[in-house]
Amino acid sequence: MAGGAGQAEGGRAILHVDMDAFFASVEVREQPQLRGLPVLVGGAGRRGVVAAASYEARKFGCRSAQPMAVALRHCPQAVVVPPRHALYAEVSRSVFAVFERFSPLVEGLSIDEAFIDLAGTERLWGPPRGVAEALRVAVHQEVGLTCSVGLASVKFLAKIASGMHKPDGLTEIPAGTELEFLTPLPIGELWGVGPRTQEKLQRRGIHTVGDMRRLGEAALVEMFGAHGQHMHRLSLGIDERPVVPDRAAKSLGHEDTYAVDVVGVPALRRCLLSQATRVADRLVAQGLKARCVCLKIRDGDFVTETRQTTLPRATDDYRELHGAACRLLEAVDTDGRGFRLTGVSVSQFEAPEREVQLDLLASAAPEPPPRSAALQAVLSAVRERHGHQALFPAEAGSQRRLGDTGGITHSRAAEPVKRRR
Repeated sequence: MAGGAGQAEGGRAILHVDMDAFFASVEVREQPQLRGLPVLVGGAGRRGVVAAASYEARKFGCRSAQPMAVALRHCPQAVVVPPRHALYAEVSRSVFAVFERFSPLVEGLSIDEAFIDLAGTERLWGPPRGVAEALRVAVHQEVGLTCSVGLASVKFLAKIASGMHKPDGLTEIPAGTELEFLTPLPIGELWGVGPRTQEKLQRRGIHTVGDMRRLGEAALVEMFGAHGQHMHRLSLGIDERPVVPDRAAKSLGHEDTYAVDVVGVPALRRCLLSQATRVADRLVAQGLKARCVCLKIRDGDFVTETRQTTLPRATDDYRELHGAACRLLEAVDTDGRGFRLTGVSVSQFEAPEREVQLDLLASAAPEPPPRSAALQAVLSAVRERHGHQALFPAEAGSQRRLGDTGGITHSRAAEPVKRRR
């Protein structure tokens, strides 16, 4: 619903802002000769993956997370551009600086999208729809990119709305029209309704959100347990979650996509060692330790498996992280399979214990940190200064370290970029 008089006075007004084909749009901004051409950002190798596709490329069936080889079969004339993540992070900071001029309540979901709560901004900026329009103009004028905006009274509806008229669109769901908007939508539009849930509902003749609402909460709970109650609330337009500024990420990790399938447990263990080392370095850099370790592994047929375990105590030691990942690997059937991706991530963070005042009767010299912790700190500091190749564990082998072999590497941060106020 592109029109409307604005949100009801006293009600919530939430924007979801989604940058349009962000990585590809940044590359076109930096290289104007690419304008109007189908552009694919990602690895060009045999195992390359599309990180972003311009809208010109999407017309041919190209999309993000697609194997580059498949995308190029759809669109042989596409221009492939290697990703420049440092540039995208810099542009993202500029975009978020614009967002924060309009409201202090900005919750970043990723490098290129955010929720913005407009509570208390009407005296300064006027009605919510006018704020949404002004924000789109400001992003275009100051950053040179377009964004699509959804405006609604709750978060999940604002997110659905932002995707309705891409690119460079504005969709408003006026207060009081939420059920009218939701009723004809396919059930797959609701958060948490994946392919298996859709299939089960469709066997019951449930195809739209309106059908789901009419089915009723009791039937949904019988079919899906607590998740059924969640879906029923969404079908009624109920989403009480607030916009949480500067939300810290719940995990950090590192994964690699390899140019050639990795075969055999010894080779996989070496891959995991490289990733555990990177994760440990980043834990040390951020002053964190983690208790939960997660393994992600994807075979040549794109079958992805995850395993996770909780350690008895939090750690930032690469050996403990690697050991946990290898134990998780034992639960994966590796016989006869080659793997195109592995990854290690951690969660359940704990900060190091605070220093406490010394007991006057205690020995004068404080107890030194454990040898393993001191060693990890030194290794991490050296690699931070001289790169990941420096002082790398010998048990990884003598070859060039994985992650620098032409495959695609990806890291997830544990805390967001500090936004300027």
